[in-house]
Amino acid sequence: MPRWRPCWVTERRLNGWLALGLIATLAIGAAVGPYAIAPQQLVAVLSGDRSDPQAVTVLWNIRLPRVLAAAMVGAALAAAGAAYQTTFRNPLVSPDILGVSAGAGFGAVLGILLGWPVMAIQMLGFGTGLATVAMVLGLTMVLRGAGQVLVMVLCGIAIGALAGAGISLVKLLADPEQQLPAITFWLMGSLAGVKRPDIAAALPALLVGLAPLLALRWRIGLLAMGDDEARSMGIDATRLRLLVIACATLMTAAAVALAGVIGWIGLMVPHMARLLTGPRFDRLLPAAILIGAGFMVLVDTSARSIATVEVPLGILTAVLGAPLFVWLLARGTKAWSE
Repeated sequence: MPRWRPCWVTERRLNGWLALGLIATLAIGAAVGPYAIAPQQLVAVLSGDRSDPQAVTVLWNIRLPRVLAAAMVGAALAAAGAAYQTTFRNPLVSPDILGVSAGAGFGAVLGILLGWPVMAIQMLGFGTGLATVAMVLGLTMVLRGAGQVLVMVLCGIAIGALAGAGISLVKLLADPEQQLPAITFWLMGSLAGVKRPDIAAALPALLVGLAPLLALRWRIGLLAMGDDEARSMGIDATRLRLLVIACATLMTAAAVALAGVIGWIGLMVPHMARLLTGPRFDRLLPAAILIGAGFMVLVDTSARSIATVEVPLGILTAVLGAPLFVWLLARGTKAWSE
């Protein structure tokens, strides 16, 4: 059996260190950028100092909303990924397994094609993401059999492919001079245009999706043991699984509507957290939330700092995620062989 973590790392201590790390990454994200803010200046502005109007404007109107949005998106995708992996008992499941990312992406690019404002585009993407999963669940109920989970995953792949075809059609119809670049850039993931109203619109959906996962994380962990074992402990496995899927889907749709399609976070971060906490979902979920939030803030900070032109988030997460995920797989394989 693997030694998942050192015996001296208690859950409370681990989460405390991860929370401190998140605070540090938030401070770095708020200070670093094309307009750098010195640490003492950052503390002064946050304390209410208005002597430097430019720093105040950059920090409160641009930098902080973007940093908070990155933390929200990272936490939501990581929590959704951990929930999906535990619910489906598959470590390779990611938040887009039921087609939610493709569905939300289709709604957003359709809004760009129609020339809608940013808020309307986000709401349309959020709505189509939820509608996609509703279609998946409806097909699963119609085709329900012995392998209900497998049927649900296959329906998600089919509906996701259909949404991907819709995205390709919209790109074909888009104006190549104005709309197509905006669609392409959005599909690669970006937080460049995030404002405080965008955060206010996405935050309720993220909280509504996250609260049940945190409240029921001990019961959700029983799903990893199988439906029969969960039922023997008094858990309605089918109802609980549907609740987890609904909550994870809600968070994923809100994250995609806010930041575009960002891969690897929901797949990779739960594995990173699992190396520290072990497989128990009640310990895994808080650690995944904190790691995902901090990791996404660092990625977004790098995206707007490493080049004169902002690098799309999806490119950075893929470049960082692929080798890191291979390393995590190698660590996991070695641990299980011991």
